This record gives sequence, C-alpha cells and structure tokens, in this order.
Amino acid sequence: MDDTYDEDCDYLFKVVLIGDSGVGKSNLLSRFAKDEFRLDSKPTIGVEFAYRNIKVRDKLIKAQIWDTAGQERFRAITSSYYRGAMGALLVYDITRKSSYENVSKWLLELREFGGQDMVVILVGNKSDLVQTREVEKEEGKGYAETEGLCFMETSALKNLNVEEVFLQMITKIYDITRQRSLEGKMDEKQINVLSGNEIHICDDEVTTTKQANCC
Repeated sequence: MDDTYDEDCDYLFKVVLIGDSGVGKSNLLSRFAKDEFRLDSKPTIGVEFAYRNIKVRDKLIKAQIWDTAGQERFRAITSSYYRGAMGALLVYDITRKSSYENVSKWLLELREFGGQDMVVILVGNKSDLVQTREVEKEEGKGYAETEGLCFMETSALKNLNVEEVFLQMITKIYDITRQRSLEGKMDEKQINVLSGNEIHICDDEVTTTKQANCC
C-alpha cells in the first residue's frame, strides 16, 4: 500500500474490474495496488477491493478499486457494486476465446447498472502467453473501437501495461470530472448574471485538458 494512503486526497474515484472468472482480475488488482502476483490465486468470492493513491496533474486521487467475482452465481450480488463507479476495466483472457465472447454480455450489464459517463477500457490480459493466444490483438481493438471503448493488452505476471491501463482510466475520469466542474461553474456564472448578483471569481486557475488518448 502506498505511503500516501492516509494523506488528504482531492478526489475519490471508485472503479471496478469485471469479466469472466479466471481472466486475471485479482492479479491485475494486486499488481497495481501492491505490486504482487500470485500464481495460486483463487477465484474471488463476492467482492474484494483495494486502494491506491495516485498523482494526476497536481491532484492526489484515491482510487478505490473493486474486484468483482466473475462466476455467474455472484453476478446478481455484484451488479449493485457498479453503482457509483466512475470507471471499469472489462477484462478477458487472450488465451480463452470464450472469455472474449462473453465481453458483450458483461458490457451490457455494465451499461445497465453503471453510469452513462463511465470510462470503460477493454483489457486483453495474459499477453505474455503468446503461444496459446486465441484472441488476436486487432480483434479486441476493433471491438473496442466499435463500442467506443479504450483498449489495451496487459500481463499481470510480467507487469506489462498494468500501471498504464489503470493510470489511463483514472486520468480520463479526472479529466471528465474537471470538465464537469468547469461547466458547472460556467452555468452558475450565467445564472448569477441573469439574476443580477455580483460575481466573485476565485483566484485558482481552472484549465481544461485533453482526455488521454486510447491505446
């Protein structure tokens, strides 16, 4: 866990990991949160979560990352955990075609229970297992583009793109949150002008930033 865990954070973002059981969601979480990987990782029962504090721009963000069980019998339980989530990693195993084929089912559930502006990244995990690959990278990338998702392949075992995929998601959430805040201030300013109230402009500079490009 980060040394900055107890520091006051500027934002708290809830994000979720979803996908079939055995695709490596728990190891992606443990690699990102604690830089650990377990070969004997057991299926998640219900829901587990971890925290990690991240610096984005000049702000300290506490990411609350939920690892949802992929087994069918837990899906009715975990669906409620999508509420309030601002981002999601939709994970499949590149060596298991069935886990990729089920992505559309998970995405449907995510869109049913998640927020409209949720940042979703499609993740092809276990990219180190090249010899047993069943899902080509271009196939996953093409599906992501069709559905308006970001895409990245990762390996929790080799620690490839794990940091990058989480940071991309959290940065995009931050940019959207800041943009919303800016728009809210502009709307408030217009209301004040219409009502004839005096407007006091704060000294802190508000800048908009481009959202991180999808890989």
